Amino acid sequence: MAPKILISQPKPQTEKSPYFDIAEKYGVDMVFRPFIKIEKMSAKDFRQQKVSIPGHTAVVFTSRHAIDHFFDLVKELRVVIKEDMKYFCKSEQVALYIQKYVQYRKRKVFFPLTGKVSDLIPIMEKHKQENYFVPQSSAHNDEMKNMLDAAGLKHDEAVMYYTVSNDFQPGEPFDYNMLVFFSPEGIHSLVKNFPNFDQGKVAIACLGQKTIEAAEEAGLRVDMKPTPELRSVPAIIEDFIKHHSKDEIAPKKAAAPKKKATVKKAPAKKTTTKKA
Repeated sequence: MAPKILISQPKPQTEKSPYFDIAEKYGVDMVFRPFIKIEKMSAKDFRQQKVSIPGHTAVVFTSRHAIDHFFDLVKELRVVIKEDMKYFCKSEQVALYIQKYVQYRKRKVFFPLTGKVSDLIPIMEKHKQENYFVPQSSAHNDEMKNMLDAAGLKHDEAVMYYTVSNDFQPGEPFDYNMLVFFSPEGIHSLVKNFPNFDQGKVAIACLGQKTIEAAEEAGLRVDMKPTPELRSVPAIIEDFIKHHSKDEIAPKKAAAPKKKATVKKAPAKKTTTKKA
């Protein structure tokens, strides 16, 4: 029986995904089921943090969720964003997403090519005169704040959306051979939903050092993580499949054309002529 793998993220919207290629190639059951979900924060709850957005000249975005909830709350709060507001983003992918809300201009959108927050700080240091605002999830840590403090940059953080556990329903099957996690919150959700979870032979793959640390702190065994040879999650999954059971999950091969059956002709009977 081929493995059943749980990917703790939403199902890709495009059919051109390496996850689908792997599932088809090996005939595995790939289930996309997020362990966490994002919920909106009300304007009332935001105001309780007593942070004024108009007093800032730059916004720092680390995800598309942060962008969506920032602009949604700004609209609800009836805050007018200045045309010269600058945006500092974790990656190019996040930076390009801003086009959904504002006109994209290179002179006011900045990002590192590596996609790492640590490489965004030096770019921000070149704009020391800015007053930075950092939208955050309720599940944030102080990593960003500590880096901004160390760089001597003026900044304020505020929670603008909630990251909560996406609880499993009674009777919902949980019979997976492999679990893939992308954040510490996903690990926390697993522990919350299954407090008596016995890992046994279930393989766990984690993306990111914080996720690995959260899993190990929860007493879980991290079997797979990115390496120089296996840089992406699809590569990690394929490597797991190859070594899980070579006999059961070998790549599907096209059926060979059936050979035409050959019919052997019976030898002709000899006829004998009786003499009169």
